[in-house]
Amino acid sequence: MEYIKRTIDATIELKLQVTGGVVIKGPKWCGKTTTAKQFAKSILDLQNTKTLETNRQLAENDISLLLKGNLPRLIDEWQVIPEIWNAVRTDIDEQNKQGLYILTGSTTPVDDKSLHTGIGRMSFVEMKPMTLFESGESNGTVSLTDIVEGTAVVHGQKSDISYQQLAYLTCRGGWPSAQGLSETIALEIAKEYVNGLCESDISNVDGRKRNPALARFLLRSYARHISTIDSDVALYNDVRALYGAITDQTLVDYLNALKRLYVIDEVMAWNPNLRSKTSMRTSPKKSFVDPSIGIAALDISPKQLSLDPNTFGFFFENLVNRDLNVYVNKIGGYVRHYRDRSGLECDHVIHFNNGKYGLVQTKLGSAQTNQAIEKLRTLRDLIREKNNISGKTIVTEPDFYMVINGGETAFTTEDGIFVVPIGCLRD
Repeated sequence: MEYIKRTIDATIELKLQVTGGVVIKGPKWCGKTTTAKQFAKSILDLQNTKTLETNRQLAENDISLLLKGNLPRLIDEWQVIPEIWNAVRTDIDEQNKQGLYILTGSTTPVDDKSLHTGIGRMSFVEMKPMTLFESGESNGTVSLTDIVEGTAVVHGQKSDISYQQLAYLTCRGGWPSAQGLSETIALEIAKEYVNGLCESDISNVDGRKRNPALARFLLRSYARHISTIDSDVALYNDVRALYGAITDQTLVDYLNALKRLYVIDEVMAWNPNLRSKTSMRTSPKKSFVDPSIGIAALDISPKQLSLDPNTFGFFFENLVNRDLNVYVNKIGGYVRHYRDRSGLECDHVIHFNNGKYGLVQTKLGSAQTNQAIEKLRTLRDLIREKNNISGKTIVTEPDFYMVINGGETAFTTEDGIFVVPIGCLRD
């Protein structure tokens, strides 16, 4: 099967020229190994159960033997034998060269003070499931890079994704193994991911036995709170209503395990203090690394999702968050959200390393787009008012305002707000 180019490719290529090792982290099945193989000249596969015991013995006796091979050498799922980390770090120190190793990992290792941080020797990149542009569904006629640079012309571009197709794509997710399959089979990929997650991965992450049924209840509850800043207390009460008595500490443990597996991908809060008398709500927004995980946990079909616009809207925001994170990371930046206690909110605040930033609202339907535009205008007015009252720039005005929707046509309002269908967006 021909390799599907990923947005992260250019970042990996750059980092290999900067540091001795590149660490690619992210959830299982998102394509880390396949992508890493495009750059590697040799491979140590620690997922292979046939050779794992032999590799463990080598690690105990002479770990340097596991590092021998043409460079860059790919060490797949390095955390299976954690001692490899320090061995790689030492070899990078000794050789003092760039592009020696590529390490992939589907879990964050258990805290171990014996493991060197890797700072200065390793570059870290985070990989997510495929965006709609990577999988070929978005036609990419509107570039986020062009919007950030102020060169974009957003006028009349058309999305090729219908409402019904968007529901299917949200349920299917961005799993590379689902590409090219029939819809029925492709939808099973996310379901199998959730099954494996609950039955084995959540226990294997640190060797602690966890209850698959409780893990599934927690995923379902988290999915019901997706794209909200509802407190974890509400989440815990939801789980107890389904599962029965369970301690907060146990639920915290399960949530932390899901974060270490890169399943949960929360959106942190942006705090510009726009209204001095209105306190901020700084809770992270709940989000999966891919919306299909929550949909599979709830056992929702594309037809059911399309017939429930309210639920669809929450998962659509999760899909936009996935794609925006990939695009923003390539450009160099990060994604946040804003909400104060009066209810004023902004779904996505995207900051870039060059100091630029933008405010982005997400709406599934074209009919809701005007509401999103008005919210952006309110935010813009608040920023200008705050600066005018103080007589100086307290909050820098955003470089752009944008609405991302599930509609058909891209356009720019008279006052410069971009409206972009997700089916047109690219990095």
